[in-house]
Amino acid sequence: MSSANIEGWANIELELLRSELYCLYQVSKVLSHSLNFKQTLEGVLSALHDGMALERGMVSLIDAESGELQISLVHGVSDSVTEEISYLPGEGVVGIILKTGNSIVVDRIMDEPRFLSRLGIYNPLGAFVGVPIRIGKKVVGVLAAQPAIGVSKELNEYQRFLEMIANLIGQSVRLSQEVAQEKMEIVEERDVLRRTVRGQFGFDNIIGHTQAMRRIFEQVRLVAKWNTTVLIRGETGTGKELIANAIHYNSPRARCSYVKLNCAALPETLLESELFGHEKGAFTGAVAQRKGRFEQAEGGTVFLDEIGEISAPFQAKLLRVLQEGELERVGGTKTIKVDVRVVAATHRNLEAEVEAGRFREDLYYRLNVMPLYLPPLRERLEDIPEIARFLVEKVGTQQGRPLSLTDTALRVLLHHDWPGNVRELENCLERAAVMTEGHTIDRDAILLTGIDEKVSTSRGVIQNLNLEDPNLDEREKVIAALEQAGWVQAKAARLLEMTPRQIAYRIQTLNIKVKQI
Repeated sequence: MSSANIEGWANIELELLRSELYCLYQVSKVLSHSLNFKQTLEGVLSALHDGMALERGMVSLIDAESGELQISLVHGVSDSVTEEISYLPGEGVVGIILKTGNSIVVDRIMDEPRFLSRLGIYNPLGAFVGVPIRIGKKVVGVLAAQPAIGVSKELNEYQRFLEMIANLIGQSVRLSQEVAQEKMEIVEERDVLRRTVRGQFGFDNIIGHTQAMRRIFEQVRLVAKWNTTVLIRGETGTGKELIANAIHYNSPRARCSYVKLNCAALPETLLESELFGHEKGAFTGAVAQRKGRFEQAEGGTVFLDEIGEISAPFQAKLLRVLQEGELERVGGTKTIKVDVRVVAATHRNLEAEVEAGRFREDLYYRLNVMPLYLPPLRERLEDIPEIARFLVEKVGTQQGRPLSLTDTALRVLLHHDWPGNVRELENCLERAAVMTEGHTIDRDAILLTGIDEKVSTSRGVIQNLNLEDPNLDEREKVIAALEQAGWVQAKAARLLEMTPRQIAYRIQTLNIKVKQI
């Protein structure tokens, strides 16, 4: 061969190598730019067509459920042509590549009896190159294409090049499968968390069977459906936050954010920044722009606890958000629209605050659209046994041991007024648990906590005690008899079949405080 011919072949080889490198570069760009797997495959097959004259590029991947080779994409062909076409392992040329893991090169399609031509898109006079797509050593698919008629490139060079591309596609398939698996796990975890949260903050998790609490539950069920502003009122420790949680997590906004803020916990200067956000440089320490609680809760709910503690200047700013649904960040001039539901809570008498001029009347009416009044614990003593057992179990879980409560200890709890409501009851039981060495909290442990065992001002429970109940201890019987007798000792003595001197002795020895009626 002459030197001129040798130089000509060298130039052809060099040009082919350049085209391969350029095509490989284009493929790598496509694979690194998108996590949309189908879009990535389309980009790869398009690069093969434009850079290497490989027509009708096809990617087929194993279907995880059926185990068949399903055609994922064919360049230049509608999905409707390929969506029903699949191959079993060993079926046709493509199925053989899947089964054996070996590449197949066909010089002329019409001469290959194993070629099924199910797509009907390939030129029967042209060649065909198919290579396996692997993840590690496992074959997960097939990459195939038909070199354009008249291209002088050797088929084995096409095979070698497509095998390189198939290795890159295999990595993309692996990444796509991992992303899909992680997405499925995240969706499952999200659904589990949503069910858990709904269980924790649902109505069934709030203890209360008295008529007053049943009425509250019914009101909450009704108001949760709508975007109405809710004002939860009640003494400290009555469970206002639990009701706010139930409203949000049983509302159409449950899929969006639920943001809480205790208005009494922050000074006014920080409160405005927390709720409305601030711009960079708005004040010393504002090194970056920050969204406030209202913006964070977009589409969801904001719970403002202790709303009665905010100052008059801040009340005017809050009123604008409630009326117009818009705010401005601290240090900013841009008006921001927000879509949030407001649930507020307070233990204060807002009517008295309005009358005294400490709370804006227009804000009061804006908040008091749907008021919910939570009764104090002393007005629902019938719920104490169930609440106490729940709290004892909670304390036991925290301390890592099983705990229970004796009936006599429970009766002591029933005799107390509980000015601090459920929060005071929980603190009492936690102190009693600390002073209990075993697994049972008894009457003595409850009395050691320092609670005053005076008879409750809500006397119905005491008055209705059965004096013949064998589970009552002597002190409880004497108190119940005195209560039923209107604290007339002679009458209480007759109820207990005692003499006045005997009951007076027991009142003294049992350390019972006599009430003056």
